[in-house]
Amino acid sequence: IKDVIADNFLQQILMRPEEYDVIATLNLNGDYISDALAAQVGGIGIAPGANIGEGIGVFEATHGTAPGFAGKNRVNPGSLILSAEMMLRYIGWTKAADLIIKGVANTIANKELTFDLARLREAIRAPKRKVDPHDKQDVQQQLEQLIPGAKLLGTRGFGRAVISHMDD
Repeated sequence: IKDVIADNFLQQILMRPEEYDVIATLNLNGDYISDALAAQVGGIGIAPGANIGEGIGVFEATHGTAPGFAGKNRVNPGSLILSAEMMLRYIGWTKAADLIIKGVANTIANKELTFDLARLREAIRAPKRKVDPHDKQDVQQQLEQLIPGAKLLGTRGFGRAVISHMDD
């Protein structure tokens, strides 16, 4: 067990994340830390969440839901999919959990991405013009600029791609 001051810990976890497995902290510090760590692996759209106690586990998207996007087929379901993977592993269904990991990894490796995943590259290669995030054609063009050969997927498409890539 390491007792660390929160601001110093944030630096340590970003510079040497492999030194930590479990983090126990207060809610506010946990919010900052989880967002920073999620950014390193793809953002809150792909980061799973779990609250585990004695004999009980609750598995959920890292930062809840996005009710404003409900039914619009636009958000990344990765956080929920990977939370389900953690739940399956927690209850001992490791083969099913491994299939989910394989499906997600192969989908991303195949450049089948939701827009939030592609935008991670924006810091490396900024778009030439402002993109309307509500215009699918604008989003697809920016995606192609950021990651050549990438295919833009919505919520359902990403889920279907994960399932189809479980057999790869």
